[in-house]
Amino acid sequence: MKNIRNFCIIAHIDHGKSTLADRLLEYTKTIDQRDMHAQVLDSMDLEQERGITIKSHAIQMVYNSGGQDYTLNLIDTPGHVDFSYEVSRSIAACEGALLIIDATQGIQAQTISNLYLALEHDLEIIPVLNKMDLPNAMPEIVEDQIIDLIGCKRTDIIRASGKTGEGVTEILERIIHVIPPPEGDPEAPLQALIFDSVFNSFRGVIAYFKVVNGEIRKGDRVKFVNTRKEYVADEVGVLKLNMIERDVLKTGDVGYIISGIKTAREVKVGDTITHVARPCDKAISGFEEVKPMVFAGVYPIDSEDYEELRASMEKLQLNDASLTYEPESSAALGFGFRCGFLGLLHMEIIQERLDREFDMNVITTVPNVSYKVHTTKGETIDVYNPSGLPAATLIDQIDEPYIRANIITQSDYIGVIMRLCLDKRGILIKQDYLTTDRVELVFDMPLGEIVFDFYDKLKSISRGYASFDYHILDFRPAKLVRLDILLNGEMVDALSTLIHFDNAYNFGRRMCEKLKELIPRQQFDIAIQAAIGAKIIARETIKAVRKDVTAKCYGGDITRKRKLLEKQKKGKKRMKQVGNVEVPQNAFLAVLKLD
Repeated sequence: MKNIRNFCIIAHIDHGKSTLADRLLEYTKTIDQRDMHAQVLDSMDLEQERGITIKSHAIQMVYNSGGQDYTLNLIDTPGHVDFSYEVSRSIAACEGALLIIDATQGIQAQTISNLYLALEHDLEIIPVLNKMDLPNAMPEIVEDQIIDLIGCKRTDIIRASGKTGEGVTEILERIIHVIPPPEGDPEAPLQALIFDSVFNSFRGVIAYFKVVNGEIRKGDRVKFVNTRKEYVADEVGVLKLNMIERDVLKTGDVGYIISGIKTAREVKVGDTITHVARPCDKAISGFEEVKPMVFAGVYPIDSEDYEELRASMEKLQLNDASLTYEPESSAALGFGFRCGFLGLLHMEIIQERLDREFDMNVITTVPNVSYKVHTTKGETIDVYNPSGLPAATLIDQIDEPYIRANIITQSDYIGVIMRLCLDKRGILIKQDYLTTDRVELVFDMPLGEIVFDFYDKLKSISRGYASFDYHILDFRPAKLVRLDILLNGEMVDALSTLIHFDNAYNFGRRMCEKLKELIPRQQFDIAIQAAIGAKIIARETIKAVRKDVTAKCYGGDITRKRKLLEKQKKGKKRMKQVGNVEVPQNAFLAVLKLD
């Protein structure tokens, strides 16, 4: 056990975590040169294409130092704020963390929030200054920032480069000497923490775990504490680039278990595995439940695919524990699911994965957040969907969730960022100069305002320099109204939104104009209206496609033409009564990008 080290890599987006992980794998000869490619741990096509890490990836390395072999279990984590739950799970399975900071950009918002997560779990932090090979690196300035942040000595900071391999040996040596070996009792009853799982269509559910106490052998009868299900461990092993079978995993090891579990519901991330014959007293604590921030409806395009979508969601939730979903139905779209996501990027990735991995074509409705509605009867109800809002006469007040947002930016962009945050109903709490040209702004903002396009706008006005991180604060009263969209007098419930009263008129008008562009013309006029309750606040009309019925009249009396036109008029009236308007999928998505 004293030769095992479990550690993870934490950093802001794009500070070079995955590239540095590649070098560590190369130096420890974990991967053959022929299998090596850039970002080798990012196994998903989506991760390779976008150049971001979406899932945490665990891999075992063996490194020889001073004539002894050490087992290093590395977990590479995502940097994006939408995948912070992945980071918190990885941290729960480690004793130390490499804090990677880009020498050209310095400390950013996500660096700080991931660092606090690691410190809460008492992890040993090793600061690494990455990208030292770049000509615009500013090591002295960034080292000062690191010393201010964690209070370490200048000699503790390792200068490295994921591209050239500089400093990698020093990192490996530091991991062995600084990060403590796992603590645990090899003789105690088995306790193993599940920190991730995947679904394999041939082997069933594969759970990844860390052994905290005791040991697990192939063929043992094991029990999952929370779900109370019992299984036989058909296979246990460690995670290299592929899974490698072992007969026994001891205290401190990180590995996987295959026990022929067919249904995804039976494995919960954060659950504890123990023996049936000699169970542990209690489950391992210290695992927080995920709190979704953004809710949206996901519906199959063909209503017959509903059951298939349910099965796909189950398998996807197994691999991505931060996704939550429950069934719901809509008048416009039929049966589907109300899903909870950690952010807009998370929602986009889930939609993409449903399409690629499960071949599911889905429609996603306008995302919104959860509100607390106080009724006149004194009840409080949680509303995730505008259609679940009680009648206006029954509402006493609506509370909306607020977040505490930390934005770190260069001082040139303070003005535009402040204007953006104040337009989104933000309240400035404080502003701190970290260095002469870097400033931290702290705002309290309604979560509903940042759901749509806040992050994209922040990046564009700051030319990509501003970094953003947030956590949920509390619920505060707000003047919110439900904005409905009507097509020919019929309400399209999937386009309804809960919006602040001051923004409703503007938003309703822009929405009508956008839908006018996107909905194809029919043989009859279509009225698009935005309404608050019974009051219409905006209207656009899509003109009918006109067929010239009088073209075949080449002369004769005017009454012949009049007769044909009257006949056409009756036909259009009848068509308008029975005709229904299909809203194309891109109309739902366009609402998100209204600006």
